[in-house]
Amino acid sequence: MKAIVRDTYCPPDQLRLADVDRPAIGAEDVLIRVHAAGVDQGVWHLVTGLPYPVRLAGFGLRRPKNPVVGSDVAGRIEAAGARVTGLRPGDEVFGTCDGAYASFARAGQGSVVAKPSNVTFEQAAAVATSACAALQALRDKAEVRAGQR
Repeated sequence: MKAIVRDTYCPPDQLRLADVDRPAIGAEDVLIRVHAAGVDQGVWHLVTGLPYPVRLAGFGLRRPKNPVVGSDVAGRIEAAGARVTGLRPGDEVFGTCDGAYASFARAGQGSVVAKPSNVTFEQAAAVATSACAALQALRDKAEVRAGQR
């Protein structure tokens, strides 16, 4: 399959398109055929490995553990592990995964949810990280309440 990869922490302009193996799924994972992937500030941090504490968070000290970039995903389930409940092949989903910038991505069943039918794949792919950050800023920091503008 095709994927956007990097072998070392690098500037974004050094990312490249490569052929890689499809990710294997475990009993509680789903394989997603990617229709859209989101871009947020976290992608830059994981591509560059900066600031350095990002590397200490389990992404790899000297080089990335996962060469495929991206975490926010929207697509259709291609396959589901034996212990996956509530999701089945053909379902449209969105959420987070490891390696969203690829033809297929693996996600834990708890990391994705059904995509509403009135939302496009592109809109859904932007929700997992960016929309949650915006919600936290408005609700928790600005304390915006119903009826306020």
